[in-house]
Amino acid sequence: MADRIAGLAFLFPGQGSQITGMGKELAFNHAVARHTFEEADEALGYSLSKLCFEGPDDQLRLTEITQPAILTVSVAATRVLAEAGILPSFVAGHSLGEYSAHVAAGTISFADAVRTVRNRGKYMQEAVPVGIGAMAAILALGLVQIRSACSEALFEFPGQICEPANINSPGQVVISGSKAAVERAAELCKGAGAKRAIMLPVSAPFHCSLMQPAQDRLAADLHALTFNNPEVPVLCNVEAAFVTDAAKSRDTLIRQVTGAVQWETSMQVLVAQGATRFLEAGPGSVLTGLLRQIDKSQSCVNVENEATLQKAKALFAK
Repeated sequence: MADRIAGLAFLFPGQGSQITGMGKELAFNHAVARHTFEEADEALGYSLSKLCFEGPDDQLRLTEITQPAILTVSVAATRVLAEAGILPSFVAGHSLGEYSAHVAAGTISFADAVRTVRNRGKYMQEAVPVGIGAMAAILALGLVQIRSACSEALFEFPGQICEPANINSPGQVVISGSKAAVERAAELCKGAGAKRAIMLPVSAPFHCSLMQPAQDRLAADLHALTFNNPEVPVLCNVEAAFVTDAAKSRDTLIRQVTGAVQWETSMQVLVAQGATRFLEAGPGSVLTGLLRQIDKSQSCVNVENEATLQKAKALFAK
């Protein structure tokens, strides 16, 4: 195997980056990508590849389809990059993307990961009845003020849940929990000076304590899987710290379901530990944009199709 590129970190996107047609060019042009989609179809027992390549959009948006779909595109891109000798020294993924990171690091097999994230999506969907939970993106307001707004909302709605779920960048925090409390906290954030507070069109309130039933079900699945020690350090969401052994990898994936995604801190840790170049593998460029907000001095390329792949190959050619 080719040497890993010093200072190169692969980032893997999470839910919300899906788009009809994703992965199609890579599968058409590269046998290793095509085989990745075939492996996913076989593991799941239906044609995930057809849904990725052709949609329809409403099917691709279903959580239990979205999660394995994004994972598969990310792994396909990673395998194509590996064939070109582009191998990372660090990996990190946003929420669902942490599974893509562990596949890239050899912690879990791709077939196990694709089945697990299908179940993860199903469990998350079933944990909270539709309409009970909500999420809101708060733009350009400090985390301390956002936490304060969540606490104030809970005074008005005792017994409900409202907490930061994705601490994405200095300008973007997503809150999650019970619908009335989240809506009230979003109003309070606006009153405190947030540039915007946007209710998100999500099917469940991810990364908050309402997800405990999903976490319990997923824990049983993850304990039944074989985990290896990662071949490269994997930055975990829940602690914004590297995991380097099998047991810790499993534990952090379990706790991630109810825990907040510490993405801003994670990127700062990567830079502090020697990451100098970043590549987002999978659909979209959400994480590329967040990195720009976190640290303007860092550059990130994304690989999701043939054009972006060729750019990356030119950039990392030795």
